[in-house]
Amino acid sequence: MDLFVKGIGLGLLLSVSVGPIVFAILKVSMKLGHKAGYAFVTGVSLSDLLLVLLGNLAAELVRTALRYESWIAAGGAILLIIMGAYSFFFGKDPREDSKTDIAVSVRRRDMARYTLQGFFMNLLNPGPILFWLTTCTAFAFLPLEDRALLFGTCLGTILATDLAKVYFAGRIRRLLTPATLHKIHQFSALVLIGFGAVILIRLFYLYMT
Repeated sequence: MDLFVKGIGLGLLLSVSVGPIVFAILKVSMKLGHKAGYAFVTGVSLSDLLLVLLGNLAAELVRTALRYESWIAAGGAILLIIMGAYSFFFGKDPREDSKTDIAVSVRRRDMARYTLQGFFMNLLNPGPILFWLTTCTAFAFLPLEDRALLFGTCLGTILATDLAKVYFAGRIRRLLTPATLHKIHQFSALVLIGFGAVILIRLFYLYMT
């Protein structure tokens, strides 16, 4: 149950983090309709799945080769805290601008193209790459089965929220005022710090016992 809750928390964290992917989902959905939006979200989810698999593979290889999984997890937790602190104090608030525009076809039957656009836009975005690799490293101390449950729940949560973004695209876009963006930006940074702190506390407790 604990891993299930953590998976939902991680999924919600990445989902509420406002960035180019969120604006792209909203724009595709509003410009070309829900079907194109769902196809785009499918591509984003597939790229997230690929990044999770690669991140966990790297963590598993390090665990097997070095046997220092606790230190590796601690390093990942510290990176989460650093990412959160940097984002909170120095990171720029996301803005919706022309840089988030993507070239999409007006042919609604061409769903494969929208899926590939979502896949590569997310895959080439440094934000998700850094988030997944750091998170996979931070949870490297968990057995493979536990990590499968954690990240499976996390990916399911992200997919569900992305589908909701497509469905409620018009309403969500109206809510993304500068003040709201600033609050979401700071909240996401604090949650990252919280996750890193919890992992460090747990590792310290395991070490002391």
